[in-house]
Amino acid sequence: MNAPLKVLLVGANGTLGSAVRTALRERGHEVVTASRKDADVYVDITDPESIRAMYDAVGPVDAVASAAGSVPWRPLSELSTADVREGLEGKAVSQVELVRQGAPRLPAHASFTLVTGILAREPLLTGSVASLANGAVEAFVRAAAIELPGRQRVNAVSPTVFTESLDAYGDAFAGFDPVPVARAANAYVKSVEGHRTGEVFRVE
Repeated sequence: MNAPLKVLLVGANGTLGSAVRTALRERGHEVVTASRKDADVYVDITDPESIRAMYDAVGPVDAVASAAGSVPWRPLSELSTADVREGLEGKAVSQVELVRQGAPRLPAHASFTLVTGILAREPLLTGSVASLANGAVEAFVRAAAIELPGRQRVNAVSPTVFTESLDAYGDAFAGFDPVPVARAANAYVKSVEGHRTGEVFRVE
């Protein structure tokens, strides 16, 4: 196992974030949580100034892991320009900002792990904005990997629906094979502790 790392986990309270926090701590890493509530540090990732304040409060870390991001789910015929912008801000621009602001603050060996989702490659009805945002994050990861300073790395974790979330989302994902959220958390461990960059770790 690698030496313990200090990891800033953004969005630590949801199904995925909680599992990632547990997996990283079980590996001996120090996890600093950031969220809008019930976290070590407050952050609203849709607000660049809030992200700046988060980084100021936490100081240098070895890795940033994001399990945060939201998008509106509406039929294409009902989408407004505001909906599209909300989705891009909520999941794509916000995570780009984590990397953009974090890169000059973090050490040369640091890594970023972002979150996308299966809708980037398998669209669903009412999920066009989610597909758009997920695809944008994945494209950014591949591009940012060749521009980050030093030996910094960036990857994304792209899971399908979680077994633990079937009660809430199962009908929308009919025919999809769910996975335990712990499998997605393990992909975060792979990204944080590994040496790969510019990759999308699919969990399906």
